[in-house]
Amino acid sequence: MESQFTSPFWSYYIIAIVVFCFVFVLYLLISQNKMKTSKDETMGHSWDGIEEYNNPLPKWWFWMFMATVLFSIGYLVAYPGLGDYKGALNWTQESQYQAEVAKAEAGYKQLYAKFTGQSIEATAKDPEAMVIGQNLFNTYCIQCHGSDAQGARGFPDLTDNDWLHGGTPDKIRESIAKGRFGIMAAWGPILGEEGVKDAAHYVMSLSGMEHNTDRAVRGRDIFAANCVSCHGADAKGITGMAPNLTDDVWLWGGREKDIIETITLGRNNQMPAWEGFLNDDKLHMLTAYVWGKSHGNKQ
Repeated sequence: MESQFTSPFWSYYIIAIVVFCFVFVLYLLISQNKMKTSKDETMGHSWDGIEEYNNPLPKWWFWMFMATVLFSIGYLVAYPGLGDYKGALNWTQESQYQAEVAKAEAGYKQLYAKFTGQSIEATAKDPEAMVIGQNLFNTYCIQCHGSDAQGARGFPDLTDNDWLHGGTPDKIRESIAKGRFGIMAAWGPILGEEGVKDAAHYVMSLSGMEHNTDRAVRGRDIFAANCVSCHGADAKGITGMAPNLTDDVWLWGGREKDIIETITLGRNNQMPAWEGFLNDDKLHMLTAYVWGKSHGNKQ
C-alpha cells in the first residue's frame, strides 16, 4: 500500500512500532516461561479461600502463543502490513480482485459465446439467454427499475413501448452502455403559481384527463411560448429530449399535484453508464432481455 503521508518517516514509524511490539511480546513470553517459582508460591490473591498460584504458562499454551507470533511474523513478511513494505508476494486487494474477475469472465465467456453472435432479436427469443439476462438485470437494474422491470416514480417502465431515447436494440444498448441524463428546467420562478397551474391543466387536457377548461385555454398560450422547443408543437415530444405529453405515461406521476410539481421544480434524472463495468457480452445479454420485455417476452 502507498503511504498516505508526504514523508517516508511515517512508514518507518509504523514499522518501528510493529517490530517493538513483536520484540516485547516475545520477551514477555520467554521471560515468563523461564520464571522460577516455589511450588506453593501464590499471587497473594484470595477469593473465598481460593488462592492463585504463581506458576508459568503450561507448555502447550506457551507454544501456542509462540506459534501465533511466528505466524504473524511470516504473514507480515509475505503480505503488506509494515508501513509501505509491499510484502514478498507483492499481493494487493486490487490484483486479487482483478484475477478473480478475469477467472470469472473466462468462465462466462463460454456461457455467452453461443449468444453473442446472434442478433438482439434472436437472443431475446432464446429461453436460456433470457434467464441469463434476467440474472444480470436482477443484479444491476432492479434497484431502480424494480424486479418486474415496471419501474417506479422517477424510474421508467421497461415493459411498455414508451422510449424517450428510442426502443430499438441499438438505442437500448446505447442507453445501457452510455447512460442518460434527463433535465427539465424549473418553470415555477418564471411562470408563477397561477401560470404553472394553467400550464398543468393544458397538459392534463392533452392526454384526456379531467381539467379546468379556462385554465387549459390560458395554458395553451403558455405552452406555445415556453414548451414547444422541447416537447414539440403537438406535445408528442422529441426523441432524446422530452417526453410525449399526450399519452398516459407519466414518469413522475400524472395527478394534478404531480404535474404542477414537475413544472414548478423541474426534474433532474441520471442513469449511470454501464460501459466499462459490464463487458460487451453482458451488455448484449442485458440489451436482449430489456428489448424482449417490451416486445412480447413478458417473463
